Amino acid sequence: MKESQVSNGQVIRTPHEAAVARYWDEKQDDAINLLLGRDDGLIHHHYGVGEFDRSILQLPAESREEPLLAELHRMENRQTEMIINSLGGVGRNGRVLDAGSGRGGTAFMLHDRFGCLVEGITISTYQVEFSQRLAEQRGCSSKVKFHFQNMLRTDFPDDSFDRVVTNETSMYVDLFELYREFARVIKPGGRYVFITSCISDTASSASPDIQEIDQHYGCNTHPRSRYFKALVSNDLIPYKVRDLTAQAIPYWELRTQSAHRTGIEDAFLRAYLTRAANFLLVGTHYLPS
Repeated sequence: MKESQVSNGQVIRTPHEAAVARYWDEKQDDAINLLLGRDDGLIHHHYGVGEFDRSILQLPAESREEPLLAELHRMENRQTEMIINSLGGVGRNGRVLDAGSGRGGTAFMLHDRFGCLVEGITISTYQVEFSQRLAEQRGCSSKVKFHFQNMLRTDFPDDSFDRVVTNETSMYVDLFELYREFARVIKPGGRYVFITSCISDTASSASPDIQEIDQHYGCNTHPRSRYFKALVSNDLIPYKVRDLTAQAIPYWELRTQSAHRTGIEDAFLRAYLTRAANFLLVGTHYLPS
């Protein structure tokens, strides 16, 4: 039986949550994310997978940046497409939760593919307002909605969603709390699909590169095994597990060459090359016992 965890209205309760909200509220002029999404309005706060056109690296520096940014954006869209392709059929009347929706890129791609209702949630008021404006500009504000909510304790009723996704957002929260809440809002038989970086189970502890990433973003990268313990303990049973680490490396190779790099690129690249970190796609069914 599901136990209601509906919020009492207080979205941000801890110093950590306040720090995360402040980080994203203040991240308003991040050039690389805005540049990548300027043509199609799909602005992401995750990264990308797949190979890139290596001929870009042979271009003169003065003419390289535009095609390089276009490739990065294509790879970021490809990452979201991998989540979408793992969701199974979602009808136009289906309802999907995008937990940690950022500026809306994943939510808009979900709606574009399925025509379904998408609810995005984030603890950044800036992101809510930004993505709501984009939804109005894209003419889908009646079907793609964004809310100031905490993914650990949402205001949605039990059994609200056919599908739930997180796209590189689970490292900000406790996994057992997160999946307890997802088990509450997902309909029996529904699916939860996510992509995340995680600490390799062959590592005894977080590497200096992962520590640098966590410090940069104010997050806490979880061990790979902790994901599966938290999932199964909440009746979220994996049906797909793909190790995308090798496919994540080209993105960081390319981004290190960008004039708009942010300084965290080398840490990600080293973490994946040394396998200190893994990059995973996991699809689960909610199968309550």
